[in-house]
Amino acid sequence: MFRISTLETDADRTLVLEGKLVSPWTEEVESAWRNAKEHLEGRKLIVDLTNITVIGRDGENTLLHLMREGARFRGCGVLTKHLLKQLARRCRCRQ
Repeated sequence: MFRISTLETDADRTLVLEGKLVSPWTEEVESAWRNAKEHLEGRKLIVDLTNITVIGRDGENTLLHLMREGARFRGCGVLTKHLLKQLARRCRCRQ
């Protein structure tokens, strides 16, 4: 099971991801990201990974893509933080 929710505040818009970040849900995340980027009006766009339980290879690629697009991440556990650090290195090496 997978769920995407959007939370709106005056300062930011947050995409809350819950469940397993694997294909085919990665396509839904990409779509939600594109939609959430519209009409930000100066607010930050944040991806909350607090309730992600599994990140597959497709999920890693999706997070890398979002990172390259300027995503900020919140609410990560130890393993997710480690994965994001690895992805950030890949992102910097490619530039």
